Amino acid sequence: MLKRDFYLLGQGEAESRRLLEQTDLLEPEAERFLDRLNITGGARVVDLGCGPRGLLDLLAARVGIDGRVVGVERNAAFVEAARRFIAAEQLANVEIVEADAKASGLPPDAFDLVTARLVLVNVPEPERIVAEMAALVRPGGTVASYEADLGALLCDPPSRAWDRLLKIYTAYAEAHGVDLFIGRKTHRLLRDAGLVEIDVKPIVNVYPPGHPRRTILLDFVTSCRDELAQETFADGNELNDLIAELQHDLADPGRLVTSHLFYETTGRKPR
Repeated sequence: MLKRDFYLLGQGEAESRRLLEQTDLLEPEAERFLDRLNITGGARVVDLGCGPRGLLDLLAARVGIDGRVVGVERNAAFVEAARRFIAAEQLANVEIVEADAKASGLPPDAFDLVTARLVLVNVPEPERIVAEMAALVRPGGTVASYEADLGALLCDPPSRAWDRLLKIYTAYAEAHGVDLFIGRKTHRLLRDAGLVEIDVKPIVNVYPPGHPRRTILLDFVTSCRDELAQETFADGNELNDLIAELQHDLADPGRLVTSHLFYETTGRKPR
């Protein structure tokens, strides 16, 4: 049976740390993405599935003191972490709402911009999140998605451990209704939600030796390692051996590692 509140990478302290590290590493891309959206002072925006930090501070700086940023997060521990963050940063124009991104409870047609980053690729029923984004944004407002697609995630020369772990991880995601290739389909989801003027920009990166995201597949597998073993997608001993083997392979400076294919997808709600 599909667990509708399932989140692929777990919801514990380790995932919170990974998300915070990811936020720091992706900040330059996030800045460029938000610059494309031309967010004006006084704007009202929503960051759906913001986690412990998300885009909250970057959005707050753009909307200014007269604007409003609402972060929506379902996980109670992440909510508390986000509230600690905005308090520490003194972000008076930001509030955190503990709610499901599929049904936030926020007023419809009330926001200038609704965004979600790397949320759809980790949950079942991503179309419901896009529908909520479209419902929340005002007529003429913008929906903006930054989403991943496993299509470009590879290493060369090939690694047996990489291929096996990717197969295990993909099977685990599919069993829980999670589409690891949702990035390429996001434009369709926005159209199906009634948005127009769809714009898509793909991004792919190379992760050289020493880059913290070179081990992204290992990080994902490690995050859900216990679940992979408990649900018999792989034996625990096999997982340990594969993880050690891939760590060795990724240390090879002659091995090319590319990122997910990231899709920046935007759409406008008709007036």
